[in-house]
Amino acid sequence: MSYCLPLAAIDTAVFPGSYAAGRQRWLAQSNKLPGHTRFQPYPCTGIGPEGEDLVTDTVWIGPEDASSVLVLLGGTHGIEGFAGSAIQIDLLGLLAEGLVVIPADTAVLMVHALTPWGYAWQRRCDADGVDLNRNIVDFSGPLPENKDYDLLKDAFYLTDAAQRKIALAEFEQQHGRVALEKAVSAGQYSDPSGPFYGGTAPAHGRRVCEDLMRRYALQQRDLAVIDLHTGLGSYGYGEIICDHQPDSAGTRAAQNWYGDSVALPLLGTSSSVPKTGLLDYAWHAIMNERSCYVTLEFGTFSTDQLFEILLRDHQLWAQSDNQQARLEHSKVMRRHFCPDDQAWREMVLFRARQVIAQALRGVSS
Repeated sequence: MSYCLPLAAIDTAVFPGSYAAGRQRWLAQSNKLPGHTRFQPYPCTGIGPEGEDLVTDTVWIGPEDASSVLVLLGGTHGIEGFAGSAIQIDLLGLLAEGLVVIPADTAVLMVHALTPWGYAWQRRCDADGVDLNRNIVDFSGPLPENKDYDLLKDAFYLTDAAQRKIALAEFEQQHGRVALEKAVSAGQYSDPSGPFYGGTAPAHGRRVCEDLMRRYALQQRDLAVIDLHTGLGSYGYGEIICDHQPDSAGTRAAQNWYGDSVALPLLGTSSSVPKTGLLDYAWHAIMNERSCYVTLEFGTFSTDQLFEILLRDHQLWAQSDNQQARLEHSKVMRRHFCPDDQAWREMVLFRARQVIAQALRGVSS
């Protein structure tokens, strides 16, 4: 059928060199689409490193009254938007060329650069240090606690990497690997300068998603949401991570659509540990039993390396008058989250095409 895996050449030139270049190409490719499209931009405060405007761009492709929608999110973590842009630009090209045809009564909602500041400045977070993927909590009540983060906080700010590694290793030896990963990355709401900080109010990307839900009455439709991420898991592999409850309709839908490759953090079958405040939860709240949200996570290097690189990033941004050091480290961040490797980029595009085809087939059935 027309929405099966497209047999088309893979061109890794769709990976952009910057946020501005990615946005320009995304907009240009979107404007080539046949049929009905509806654009909705969401300007973000701040500017990019070259003075460029920062915007989350969205496009609805297909009938306004479609009962089923594929939602493709990119740049939830800013710097991971390089791969997100590439996957979306690749799909836009396939749609424009007729190599992918959206099924009847189905639409595609594409969201480019949910955290545009982080994308432009090559960080995971926004200008306030907020991790959008820890931001989905109720800010009117007490915020979640991560007591193990508080125990390790001093180690995170050690300038001596060797001492920091020793402190983390000692914690792991005493409490176990899962406890260490939760302490560092599950989410924290007490340290604005630190990693995986959930903030004190809804972030830009959360507000964008909530507006899109209202604007397109998404709670009334069947939804296949794919959130595109990089940096965790086996090199080049796109892991389908499902954070629905294991016995839920969302998990059953994910398993029906994507098969046995679906991994669940709550069951310990994923490269990801359970986390607080995930963007998933905002979408779970509006989904019917025929819908699901998955993260498509493309692995790069080890989790220990990820933690070291992120901790150094947050150290540098907690300091001032160190523009050159930040610039140099942004290259390290870029290499971790979007390796300049032809084979890795080919794997990302092929796997994304495969999962998108599964999603279109599943949600439209």
